[in-house]
Amino acid sequence: MLNKIKETALEAARIAGEVLREGYGKNIKINSKSAINDLVTEYDVKAENAIMSYISSVFPDSSFLCEESGKSNAGGAIRWIIDPLDGTVNYAHKVPIFSVSIAAEVNSELVVGVIYQPMLDEMFWAVRGEGAYWNEQKINISQCDDMMRAYLVTGFPYNVSENPENCAEVFVSIIQRGIPVRRLGSAALDLAYVAAGRFDGFWETDLNPWDVAAGVLLVEEAGGKVSAFDKSPYHLGDRTILATNGLIHDVASQIITSCNIKK
Repeated sequence: MLNKIKETALEAARIAGEVLREGYGKNIKINSKSAINDLVTEYDVKAENAIMSYISSVFPDSSFLCEESGKSNAGGAIRWIIDPLDGTVNYAHKVPIFSVSIAAEVNSELVVGVIYQPMLDEMFWAVRGEGAYWNEQKINISQCDDMMRAYLVTGFPYNVSENPENCAEVFVSIIQRGIPVRRLGSAALDLAYVAAGRFDGFWETDLNPWDVAAGVLLVEEAGGKVSAFDKSPYHLGDRTILATNGLIHDVASQIITSCNIKK
């Protein structure tokens, strides 16, 4: 069963990736959603429809939680959590850093996670209890155990002007220590790269389940740790998320929470 779910998610990601490659660089229709830079393009919708259509052809009784179409209940045992284009702002501006994120839950437990970078043809995937992979190669978190030598990645919410969870202070506190921090613009890729050992840690606030579901499983299966900022257990939909190689987790949490963060 898990293998069939995995193969379905992988193929759905490839199908969506082809849709996104087809639209990349073209003059596309762009609209705003909750904020001026919370964008959606016609290819977000096309990719999501392609994913749902394929998955439904294999698992007809699936339910879905998707960024563009919201929640769909079909009463099935499998719930698919989908972001068809994570990094829409990059995509809309012809910056080739974006991804497709697909996760599957069975009985409310994440069992499969897939993150696909179509421009580089990089497929990151994980099955619960079976490890995490980059294409066909098994991946593991980094071995950096010194926060001052860590390489981190983060993002900011669309309402950053309201400074939720003191996100500006947290960012400044970390970069003032001389720790290198990147912002790619795709939380799903951020998490995939932590799983692959490319980054040592990631933090962000106000993310949605479809932004992180696949990436959470990837990090955990690669040997990393995922929690809320205060190290309490992370649940999909929580306000804050901290994902690291585990070795720097305590120090990262301490720095973040010292900025008077509340979960």
